[in-house]
Amino acid sequence: MPTPHRVILNAAAPLFLSMSAGVIAQLVGTSLLGRQATVQLAAFALVGAVLTPVTAAVSGGLRGMAPFVAACRDRPAEALPILKDARWLSLVLGVIGAGVMLGVPLIARVGGVSREVTAEFGAVPQLFALQVLLAAAGGGANGVLIALGRSRLVLWSSLSSTAVQVALLLLLVPRTGIHGTAIALLTSTVLAVIVSNVLLLRLPGLAGGSPWPGCPRPREIWRMAKVGLPMSATVVIKFTVMGGAAYAAARTGVEGAAAHAILTSLAGPLGLTAFAVGQAATPEIARATSPGEVRRVNRAAMTVAAIGVLVGALIVLSLGERVLGLFTSDARVLSLALTLLPLLAAYSLADNCGIVMATGLTGLRRSTWTLVSAIVGNGLLALAMTPVTTAWGLAGLWIALTASRLLVLVTQTVGFMRHSARVGAQ
Repeated sequence: MPTPHRVILNAAAPLFLSMSAGVIAQLVGTSLLGRQATVQLAAFALVGAVLTPVTAAVSGGLRGMAPFVAACRDRPAEALPILKDARWLSLVLGVIGAGVMLGVPLIARVGGVSREVTAEFGAVPQLFALQVLLAAAGGGANGVLIALGRSRLVLWSSLSSTAVQVALLLLLVPRTGIHGTAIALLTSTVLAVIVSNVLLLRLPGLAGGSPWPGCPRPREIWRMAKVGLPMSATVVIKFTVMGGAAYAAARTGVEGAAAHAILTSLAGPLGLTAFAVGQAATPEIARATSPGEVRRVNRAAMTVAAIGVLVGALIVLSLGERVLGLFTSDARVLSLALTLLPLLAAYSLADNCGIVMATGLTGLRRSTWTLVSAIVGNGLLALAMTPVTTAWGLAGLWIALTASRLLVLVTQTVGFMRHSARVGAQ
């Protein structure tokens, strides 16, 4: 029988490659904007600070279906109705999220961002709002493939959409700036939705079916909402506060906003292993039948994720200036970001271990505890980040970010141990 580590690695490897492709596209966009104009990079960081929680909230609603689909691994035909129920939930979240994206200019003005930065927004909020709606209407197919044990198929949609996105970034960003990044992301989202749904409907038992939401089933949607909505609320809280951190960094000046944008962009690659491992572990935890089995899978996932983060952090720390030089030619931005790399490593380790622990709670269908943890950790961060940044600058902000992630991880661990002990009795 395969060990938990081998099961996690086999499922997570293609997901890691898939996510790596997406992060590469993000890094290409950030690098092109940073070399074109620091003010455009700062504007993109502020729009992204809103887009990230909105997108994560929509995907959180869809990921709530993972433990339910995992139970259908031997009966894949039963997975399609679950996906349709999840899409009703994500559509509601998508409409709300699109409205938030349209309000980005107002959010920026309220946040005290300079006119020099907000003047660069243009039609970007509208393009991103459309992207959110498309992802809500057609997303979730990759999540079903992962839960059914077909994670390798996810590579096709991610690689094809990333190739298109990178090509468009290289073509459009030098000419149209920040608008080129929005057009590239929107186009790649359309392609990813099409390819993932085609692959899903090619599975045995699903051929000929329609993946689009049909007649809603309120009871089933509510069962899924009890798992999905706390996840969505969790990511909204987390990334809204992270968005607030971006605005706090922006108050230190254009250089501070740009350095913060670079650091948060680097946090993405450092978290790839954790995100891949978390998605791979959720179905396995949902299928476990005893507390010991659940905890073995979770320990294996935490170990693999922590090793991945540490290896990535060592690479970034050792290369240092070479890595940061890919994002900016501004000497002041480069120097500021370089001094904060150790804090970035500490933050990434704590944050990504917490992500894996959260996916374990999702597999147990106890994502409400994750929400409680997010409220505790991010609530304290929201109260502290502005005075801390005012007093100690960007370094103080990243110390506060790291401390909040440690608190979230501890709280989640307590909840996981409590709920995993009840698996045999359920």
